Amino acid sequence: MKKKRTVRMKKILAFLGFNLIFAAVLSPFILFWGPFQALKTVAVGSVYTSRHPQVVKAFLSQDEIDKIMTSNNGVISTGQDISRNSVVNDTTSGITIEDIQGPSFKGKVMLIKDPKRVKLAVTKEIGTTGERVSDLVQDMGAIAGINAGGFYDPNGKGNGAFPDGLTVQNGKLVHNNVGNQTVNIVGFDDQGNLVIGDMTASQLEKKHIQEAVSFEPNLIVNGKSVISGDGGWGIAPRTGIGQMADGTVIFVVIDGRQPTWSIGATLRDLMNVFNDYHAVNAVNLDGGSSSELVYNGKVQNKLWDIFGERYIPTAFVVTP
Repeated sequence: MKKKRTVRMKKILAFLGFNLIFAAVLSPFILFWGPFQALKTVAVGSVYTSRHPQVVKAFLSQDEIDKIMTSNNGVISTGQDISRNSVVNDTTSGITIEDIQGPSFKGKVMLIKDPKRVKLAVTKEIGTTGERVSDLVQDMGAIAGINAGGFYDPNGKGNGAFPDGLTVQNGKLVHNNVGNQTVNIVGFDDQGNLVIGDMTASQLEKKHIQEAVSFEPNLIVNGKSVISGDGGWGIAPRTGIGQMADGTVIFVVIDGRQPTWSIGATLRDLMNVFNDYHAVNAVNLDGGSSSELVYNGKVQNKLWDIFGERYIPTAFVVTP
């Protein structure tokens, strides 16, 4: 009798195991080829802008991906209520940190009164390996920081060794993989003004750019919201940087891909956060598993990556 129960249990476990494997194999086909258009739009936007865009490309043509990524750009979307709760208000250091919450996300906002304290930290080993945000903050003797620009991966190692686009630190162009092509600059000039917009390498010095990376899209330009629809990038962890009219710099990090905590945000969600803080300029930075805020040596947000801090090439940091 005991032997029969053992055999029966093994059959049940085998049946369950088979169905789990079958479901795992079948799920991407249902997701990308199935009839659930809304689910497909969210999935494509999230995965295509992650570190594994090849997953989407394996199932959909580039034309289909492009249509989905821009399918909501004509939709009129209203704002949303965002709750705020102050967790750090250090008047001596000029830093405020607030918890924020929207309909589908939770995150952190850091406000820095003096914009000239915001510098760019760059990995010490460009071309070899990136560093964690906490390391980049420590390298600069800083007290806080967020991840900044993206990276390209010619060696397939995924270790954040090569910052993508134009990278400027302390007024010097330290990395350039786009020649004199125009890219969207995210940085600060010598007056502490957040500068965002298309620029070439030869224009950096003329514009007095001191610290900069390349990323996109812009969210708010000269007080005008520029994202239409949901932004077409799906729902994911987000990082962004902005500035108020009085010069205060705004760091925003939104957690995501954690259903019991925070699903994530669209680009419009991120833009709405900056609007809620009265930003006159704001831009999206690298997101996904790169999204991170460090303060006083500790990670302040809930990282999505189970392996902890990601290795990245650049971070915007706050010096003492």
